[in-house]
Amino acid sequence: MNPNLLNQALREKLDSLLSQTDLKVSELQRDQLIGYVQMLDKWNKAYNLTSVRNPMDMLVKHIMDSIVVSPYLSGERFIDVGTGPGLPGIPLAIMNPDYQFTLLDSLGKRIRFIKQVLHELSIHNVEPVQSRVEEFQPEVGFDGVISRAFASMMDMVEWCHHLPKADGGVFLALKGQLPEDEIAQLPESLMVSQVHVLQVPELEGDRHLIILEKKG
Repeated sequence: MNPNLLNQALREKLDSLLSQTDLKVSELQRDQLIGYVQMLDKWNKAYNLTSVRNPMDMLVKHIMDSIVVSPYLSGERFIDVGTGPGLPGIPLAIMNPDYQFTLLDSLGKRIRFIKQVLHELSIHNVEPVQSRVEEFQPEVGFDGVISRAFASMMDMVEWCHHLPKADGGVFLALKGQLPEDEIAQLPESLMVSQVHVLQVPELEGDRHLIILEKKG
């Protein structure tokens, strides 16, 4: 498709999806979200960054699926662990320019892509880091540890236990169906403080955000 036509089609689709939510999204943010999809589509052909091939589908499965989490972010500093090509971190950073996001991934091609996105789209509140999570030792803990990369919440809290700040830091786990079995297996030191059913326009299947915090 002609790039200008694709841009227009993406914009119309994004506007339609956003109209089905209560999210407030400026013109600049819409331009950045679409720019990100176009870059992801372009780089994906060479670097295989996502299994989603159609940019229209990316709007639903990557953009909307990420930004519906935005109202539930509390704090100022967040880390997206196993971010891949920047999901959900880049869409959330676009939506929240006053928050700081660290995007962590062990693969160089993904971090190179993220750096290019930040440069081309003038996104200034993201720090990409190439590292394995167990080797990444932040000087200060984070208000929120976000991920949609882990197979289970047990894996998430085990691998990322050192990342939330001691006083009030939380885990934000993005899941499909509500994983009652995973919740039952969580360590005694953690409790489920919030569960949100996420409404993602045109996405098939359930989506849940589960917020975990330390007891006491």
